[in-house]
Amino acid sequence: MTRIAGVASALPQHKYDQRVLLTALQKHWGPKLDNPVFVERLQARVGVETRYLALPIQEYYGLTWGAANNHWIEVAQDLGQKALCCALSRSGFSTGDLGAIFFVSVTGISSPSIDARLVNRMNLPVNIKRVPIFGLGCVAGAAGISRAADYVLAYPKQVAAVISVELCSLTLQREDISIANIISSGLFGDGAAAVLVSGAERTADGPEILATRSVFYPNSEHVMGWDISEKGFSIVLSREVPEVVQDHLASDVDAFLDEQGLSRTDIGAWVLHTGGPRVLEATATALELPEGALAASWECLRRTGNLSSASVLLVLEEVMTKRRPAPGTYSILAAMGPGFCSELVLLRW
Repeated sequence: MTRIAGVASALPQHKYDQRVLLTALQKHWGPKLDNPVFVERLQARVGVETRYLALPIQEYYGLTWGAANNHWIEVAQDLGQKALCCALSRSGFSTGDLGAIFFVSVTGISSPSIDARLVNRMNLPVNIKRVPIFGLGCVAGAAGISRAADYVLAYPKQVAAVISVELCSLTLQREDISIANIISSGLFGDGAAAVLVSGAERTADGPEILATRSVFYPNSEHVMGWDISEKGFSIVLSREVPEVVQDHLASDVDAFLDEQGLSRTDIGAWVLHTGGPRVLEATATALELPEGALAASWECLRRTGNLSSASVLLVLEEVMTKRRPAPGTYSILAAMGPGFCSELVLLRW
């Protein structure tokens, strides 16, 4: 069977308490803020205690988009390499086993892409198939696993790597005091993760990937994404996100499971993108989940914030290394993101 053979995260060395970051933002925005207490209340609601940043906090002042993107290129290579090396070590595979590499990110751009640079840095096979994916945002970690599973289904002797690097701090619009930017400045953090997906003819002891499903919601581009200008990436974050979750997720999950002869009551573990408190609460309500079902997601949100595409991969790592379900347990790995869309993966441990 196609399996997840290994997963690992990599976080920047610059770790900050949420209160330190809030103080820095309040100081920077200063007189622009009509109600500093309101900002404090908004950021207190995001459920984040600590975050990791690509750069020391003092280096963000005066950073241009071009300089920020150059930092993204350098840090993305460092974190991507660390995550992939750790995932390989945990899986027992080596770089020579890799037949394909899927690189996902939405917080920077590079040509040649980061996966190409990692081929050089890590001496990966020169005939490795590279698939850089940009623009899927928070859903991309789950989508990367799905596309990697498609690949090894066609090439069952091979192993595919999914690498996600998101450096959200480098996209911060420092002059923007809109509600969306204030919330995102307290919610999103930096980090990376790598997942190895092995074909049926390779030996691995991770969960089986039984099925995948992609769902696109027409005419919902306004819900989440980026506006891009000469100042860089500006967050689009509609208050409709929890509503979209409640309107669609349960029916999508039910239809997906029904195709596999299963129902929600058969699912013993949930590996869901961290989103934010309102998204996690909407998810639990929509899916009628019992207390504690999303504990891994809440814990990752508390420790690192929302890492966009990497978040669901950190939750997967949390489950695989600290909360591993009993053999035979069915699990759903899921994320939602710009499009608006969702990606579902059915696992069996």
